[in-house]
Amino acid sequence: MKDLLIEIAKGLVEAPDQVRVEVAEPTEDGTIVYTLYVAEQDKGRVIGKQGRIAKSIRTLMRAQGTRLGQKISVDID
Repeated sequence: MKDLLIEIAKGLVEAPDQVRVEVAEPTEDGTIVYTLYVAEQDKGRVIGKQGRIAKSIRTLMRAQGTRLGQKISVDID
C-alpha cells in the first residue's frame, strides 16, 4: 500500500525524490493512517483544484485497502 501511494505521488510532482510516506500504527477502530510528504512547491499538484486529486488518491487507497480488508486514511503534508 505504501508503494502504491508513493508511485501515485511521484507521477504528480516535479520533485519525485522528495516524496515520502509514513505509516502510523492502526488506530483503535483499525484504521491505518498513511501520511504523504511532498516538497512545498508540489503540494498544490497533489491536492489539486478544490482538493479533487487528493480526494481521488484517498478513494484509490481506500478501495485497495478494502480489497485487502483494511481501513485506510491518507493525510497530505
